[in-house]
Amino acid sequence: MAYDVQRIEMEPQPTAVIRAEVGLEGIAEFLGGAFAEVVTTLAEQGLSPDGPPFARYEQVPGGFRIEAGFPSSAEVEPVGRVERAAHPGGHVLVVLHRGPYGEVDRAYAAAERWMVDNEWEPAGEPWEAYLDGPEVAEPRTVVHIPARPV
Repeated sequence: MAYDVQRIEMEPQPTAVIRAEVGLEGIAEFLGGAFAEVVTTLAEQGLSPDGPPFARYEQVPGGFRIEAGFPSSAEVEPVGRVERAAHPGGHVLVVLHRGPYGEVDRAYAAAERWMVDNEWEPAGEPWEAYLDGPEVAEPRTVVHIPARPV
């Protein structure tokens, strides 16, 4: 798949998330539960998702530290496992991946090549937004990478 790397300007956006350390085999179950719990908490507070579900991943021994949730219409009041967070404002590289989640690293590689070719560098933690569920034959995942000129 050929990747189109776009540079956009984002405003900071409140998010509601759940954080946990999860082994590779537990990611799908964690995400499903986290997304459901965040949506319920938002609804209970009279808020709504303001975009697709997303996750940030940090590799740790034995798996990943994951932050998963939704952009929200306003700041959530922390309840139970649901915490307040935010997507940063500023320049963000956006790359659409179509296909298995296990191949999304190709979208990250395309963004890395774009940064080298255009003299940019990462400026924060990336995240993935999921436009489709895992039941879709070729799910769409949007990779977001905060970036800045070198």
